[in-house]
Amino acid sequence: MKCIRVFFVFTFFAGLCTAQALHCNLDDYKSVAGISMTAGHGSIDLTWPGEQAQELRARLTLRDGQPLIAELAARKTGGAWIVLGKDLTPDFEVTTGRRRMSTTEATILKDTHTDTPENEERYKWNVFWDAPLAIPGTEDGHLVGPGRTPDEVKRATVSYNSDTCRVRSDGDRVSVVFNGLTLGIFAGDIEFTVYKGSNLLRQEAVAKTEDKDVAFIYKAGLKGFAIDPDTKLAWRDTAQVWQHYEFGGDVNQQPVDLQARNRVEILDAGTGSLAIFPPPHKFFFARENEVNLGYVYYRKDNDNAFSLGVMQPEHGSGYAPWGESDAVWNRRVHVARSQIYNYALYNAPPGTLQHMAVYYYLSPESDHATLDRVLAFTHNDSYKPVPGFKTVTGHFHLDFNEMIRDRGTADFMPTWVPVFRGLGINIVYLGDFHDDSDINDPGPKRFYEQKLYFEGARKMSDRNFLVMPEEEVNSYLGGHWYLMLPKPVYFSHAIPRPANQSFEENDPTYGHVYHLGSIEDVENFVNREQGIIWTAHPRTKSSAMYPDLYKDKDYFLSDRFIGASWESLPVDLSQKRLCEDRCFGVTDDMSNWAPRPKFMLAEGDTYMKVPSDDTYPLLAINYLKLDKVPAYNESWAPIVEGIRAGNFFGTTGEILFHNWGIEGEGAKSVYTATIEYTFPLEFAELVWSDGAKVDRKIIDLTDTEQFGTKTFRIPFDATGKKWVRFDVWDSAGDGAWLQPVQPKQ
Repeated sequence: MKCIRVFFVFTFFAGLCTAQALHCNLDDYKSVAGISMTAGHGSIDLTWPGEQAQELRARLTLRDGQPLIAELAARKTGGAWIVLGKDLTPDFEVTTGRRRMSTTEATILKDTHTDTPENEERYKWNVFWDAPLAIPGTEDGHLVGPGRTPDEVKRATVSYNSDTCRVRSDGDRVSVVFNGLTLGIFAGDIEFTVYKGSNLLRQEAVAKTEDKDVAFIYKAGLKGFAIDPDTKLAWRDTAQVWQHYEFGGDVNQQPVDLQARNRVEILDAGTGSLAIFPPPHKFFFARENEVNLGYVYYRKDNDNAFSLGVMQPEHGSGYAPWGESDAVWNRRVHVARSQIYNYALYNAPPGTLQHMAVYYYLSPESDHATLDRVLAFTHNDSYKPVPGFKTVTGHFHLDFNEMIRDRGTADFMPTWVPVFRGLGINIVYLGDFHDDSDINDPGPKRFYEQKLYFEGARKMSDRNFLVMPEEEVNSYLGGHWYLMLPKPVYFSHAIPRPANQSFEENDPTYGHVYHLGSIEDVENFVNREQGIIWTAHPRTKSSAMYPDLYKDKDYFLSDRFIGASWESLPVDLSQKRLCEDRCFGVTDDMSNWAPRPKFMLAEGDTYMKVPSDDTYPLLAINYLKLDKVPAYNESWAPIVEGIRAGNFFGTTGEILFHNWGIEGEGAKSVYTATIEYTFPLEFAELVWSDGAKVDRKIIDLTDTEQFGTKTFRIPFDATGKKWVRFDVWDSAGDGAWLQPVQPKQ
């Protein structure tokens, strides 16, 4: 029988009459060079090396069944320890609601005769138009079934009945896990993880529920910070101005969420500091805008103590409406207000272990220096330039030509331009004619609107910044689909096309124009103009059951149908990859269906944006192999054809590919790739299929330290493999992924 190593520590706490034995299972622990784990005096002490030869310390213990952080401390090389907090209680709250399918998906399933119980269960978890905390439900009728009732929404705070712990080493990290966590309908463990070479400490509730249809949000942090005369909380507001709170106000009954820039708050401990922030991308679920709702909080619990942590507020928010006429203003008010009712939360299918995480960054430096260190993990919330690549993103419904019509000029700077430029985006493809303008107009009115759209895009473009006036067309093929053309082209797609209109004509004002009126017209148009098309938001929203329903159609099998779009929707915190099932599942399925691999183009699919938004965590983008950004008046074919060839990778931004390829062929194939990264890595995977069965090889990367580069050389047998792809994920849930390719047999 395997012998489990256990140590028993009896400890007495000052001022208490009871003692508690701390039982820790060390079976999964092996010493990690540089990380010291000691047990004694009733606690587990972790001391580990951080950045710039700094040292960090966390002392963990149990008190009356309650896990505690007895101390957090940091020091510079050879310096004295700076205590950042003592006797801190891990704090969690959860709000749960009931997941429902939207009427959009339900109608598509019914109309396509696919409304089986299995499909209804599957698509319920892919829902976008859901707001489980909105009572009674959405004003736009997106809710299946009767309106919600107040008793569906439940709120709970954490309780503990811990009596054991486990210490686990995994590569260059050590975790301490306490049992006995209860969080409303969830039950499980609380886990603390430290990383060699990093100042990070990750705290997470790892818990599951057996209830059905659960959607949830959480708060996670620490309570018990002492209020001293010099205690100060620091953060930057959405205008990037430093703000401070010194806990001189009244006691708070609820957490006060801060609209902090970059989702970071910092406890200023005088000679040191402690930053609190959520995982950069995995903490967020898809919405229609990026309005900063306030993702970090403080709570003054009494005159002597306060709490800090991360949170998702219970309500969304729409963008600020705008418009010259009452009619336009009121329509945009309606759109903005409806976005409040699109707040889908996280999925928690029964029995899945949800990871509700918060990060702490321990530092012996000032709050300003600490913020700089934290922002390095996300390149200051921007997409770092990579030689030989240009950054591409799109699918944004910004009503640009309506803005121009309102103002009567394109000579202005829309609020979304500095957002993209600040993110480091080189190429943006827009999506007007969605909820704006006259989408179904068959001629002159639409062409005039397109003319303004083209002129505005030209004026917004600059050296190394291109605005492409593209469109989510959505006509004739089924579901929603996107069109990218290598130049501005006038076309209409009215349903039905007027009987007196032909496929193409010469318009006296706009020259050569197209009028799409059928699937065949779409195919001819895309081929003639050398464009590309793809499924927008596959298997969710209005593309539920797509691309599945046209997988055998000629237009899908064509190499001008490149695949589908990637968006982190839905979010299930039990999954190791963002959009694990829907996005990567449809990538693999499409590549199995078609004669050549299909791709996933990372997109935003959001509406109006302003510089105060928190756009970065809700976005993933593409790095396209491209030497230069075409000028607006040049051909955009290098962009279109580069995407069509799959010469790009998708990323949340923290992991970046520099090169990749396959050496050799058949049984002697080697997949090669070089990356740079910020957070310590978690794993990489090589995924392949023979056209029917998908399989993968997992490469464990837990022995990597933060901020590094890595070259992969992965031998594999390409014999019988139709396609192969590669992706890499870090310990915070961020990732980068390459497109599938056909290996040489």
